[in-house]
Amino acid sequence: MVGRSSLPDGALFLGLDSSTQSVKATVLSNELIIVASETVNFDSELPHYKTEGGVYRDPTDDGRIYSPTIMWVEALELLLEKLKPKINFSKVVAVSGSGQQHGSVYWKKGSQAVLSSLDPGKSLVSQLKDAFSTMDSPIWMDSSTTKQCREVENAVGGALELSKLTGSRAYERFTGPQIRKIYQTAPHIYENTERISLVSSFMASILVGCYASIDETDGAGMNLMDINKRTWSKAVLEATAPDLEQKLGNLAPACAAAGRISSYFVER
Repeated sequence: MVGRSSLPDGALFLGLDSSTQSVKATVLSNELIIVASETVNFDSELPHYKTEGGVYRDPTDDGRIYSPTIMWVEALELLLEKLKPKINFSKVVAVSGSGQQHGSVYWKKGSQAVLSSLDPGKSLVSQLKDAFSTMDSPIWMDSSTTKQCREVENAVGGALELSKLTGSRAYERFTGPQIRKIYQTAPHIYENTERISLVSSFMASILVGCYASIDETDGAGMNLMDINKRTWSKAVLEATAPDLEQKLGNLAPACAAAGRISSYFVER
């Protein structure tokens, strides 16, 4: 572990939180003193998305609640711009973050190449607006997947068996049933998806310029992970959608570093 004495003078630590209604940043010194903080509220600061409480409610599909993926991208960009007058970004030695659990993002085929070659002379929104196979991200408030929940439970031997594997019976807000619904109702979207991220790994992916792994703590809330082995449960993956393990990528411990900050942010 790196001790405080080995840190450069004035070292800063940036913490990010991507929640349902806003994205927040807190900057700490190496003495754990808050030196800056900022928030971007989706409804009030990004009104062109016309969200209510950061979400959309689908009037044609009972219980379907989602957020516009690109709004999260724009919010992150705005948040960093608001922080710029307050801190010296060159002093930031580590970034950590959290995201609303269960929400998912669907990267379109070819988006890894886009992520790794972002032009610092252009905005994130302009470069990532076409990077997703669907612009709608199902979130934890969604309750439209009861059919899919029962199908997954039945496929593995019942709710109790699923809870033994993944830690809980199937719940509508969990990511696995939401992925299955997309596979069933919009197979062209699922087929065109290269990677599925959770909100936390989505933000990390943007920051490091490549697909960041889903961490085990968030993965445990998807109805997809074998909680005893800390790996994806092949039985549940097969019951959810085809080729799903490839789209999810490898799991990682929550304490693992996702990578170094992308040159896009360094130069920008």
